[in-house]
Amino acid sequence: MPEEGSVEAKELTMLKPEDYFDLSKTKFADIFDGVEYVWDALKRLPEYVQSHLKPGVEGKVMPGAYVQDSVSIGKGTVVEPGAVLKGPAIIGENCEIRKGAYVRGNVIVGDGAVVGNSCELKVAFLFDGANVPHFAYVGDSILGWKTHLGAGVKISNVKLIREPIVVTVNGVKYNTELIKFGAIIGDRCDIGCNSVLNPGTMIGPNTVMYTNVMWRGVCPPNCVVKLRQTIEVVPRR
Repeated sequence: MPEEGSVEAKELTMLKPEDYFDLSKTKFADIFDGVEYVWDALKRLPEYVQSHLKPGVEGKVMPGAYVQDSVSIGKGTVVEPGAVLKGPAIIGENCEIRKGAYVRGNVIVGDGAVVGNSCELKVAFLFDGANVPHFAYVGDSILGWKTHLGAGVKISNVKLIREPIVVTVNGVKYNTELIKFGAIIGDRCDIGCNSVLNPGTMIGPNTVMYTNVMWRGVCPPNCVVKLRQTIEVVPRR
């Protein structure tokens, strides 16, 4: 058995919602009620959004933005020109939905979150304060409280061979029964620019990932994922 406190030991418990998220940091924590494996919340998300949706705009939608009727926008939220919001979707209070953002259904965006320029969300749950500011794709994924995606982060949510996604934790394989499953990213994580998270990625809270990492599998909490590259500078001929 791995020693307590080691990376391997931490992986042993990386299955439950509480291993990734402070559930007090969202108004919608009941989506996780009775959930044994954290990814099972994604299976509930479309029905959950539909059942909790109260369409209407309490924030500000600027001219040039497109918002479908099946979208709820909370107080203090600003939707900038060029943003497209398709429902069903719930956008919380005091959010920034910036120019070029594309929300295309079955999405919850928590209070104080940012969805930025040329970012696309579908079947996604963002806890309060999550930050997706530039050129990112977030599909079939859950982002924890104050998680930040650097510019150009892509979350790949489907295998090329279209098989159910299997997650391996401490050598044990779990069939998620999901054809589409992007990433579970815990609270306060920071994912570096242009990183790619492969299907079924699970990253524990308070972890930092260097720029340009291509990640697959489970990463324990409180880690730094470092990418090293060799650079050679030679005289120009």
